Amino acid sequence: MPLMEIERKRALESRELLEQRLEQSGFVATGPTVETDTYYSRPDVDFLVTVECLRVRERDGGCEVTYKPASDSTTHSTTGVIAKQETNVALADTAQAAHAHALLEALGMVRLARVEKSRTCYRASGRPELSVVVDTVTGLGSFVETEVVSAGSHQEAVRQLEETERLLELGPHPVVTSPYRDLLLSVQATEDAMPTSMP
Repeated sequence: MPLMEIERKRALESRELLEQRLEQSGFVATGPTVETDTYYSRPDVDFLVTVECLRVRERDGGCEVTYKPASDSTTHSTTGVIAKQETNVALADTAQAAHAHALLEALGMVRLARVEKSRTCYRASGRPELSVVVDTVTGLGSFVETEVVSAGSHQEAVRQLEETERLLELGPHPVVTSPYRDLLLSVQATEDAMPTSMP
């Protein structure tokens, strides 16, 4: 059975309180790391409509190309849990990112958006399948993603996710189902539509 990424994202007013809870609960931080994600779409299929993901991710020490399939009722639950098979191609080094962009553009892919964020990943000892990721996204604010990567029972993965959210008291934080790409494009469209003030 292929590995599935089961996750739920929530908006944060402030990340400091959550980071204190993570440390008190025995989670160990990696980062922060600055990541830049450049998203693409096909010329004949709008990935904003299908909610597919094709991106080049650049970070300190590495880069990768990622694809996530289209969203439907089997990938998105009514409670905001998203379950998708993620395909990652790790590139040799950060210099390869330029070649990845050139390749996608040579194939006719359309550049959609560029998302910059500071990411800290927290993991609990003995639970490599579980991670809690805290992001601060330029132009959007802070978010937390609870993720379980599993080839086993979907129900068990969701149970682990919900158990972790209860431990960290994430319930009051609003669930966010849209990708950062879509959120950023929505903000930019709103800003572009606002009338400019006269001097």
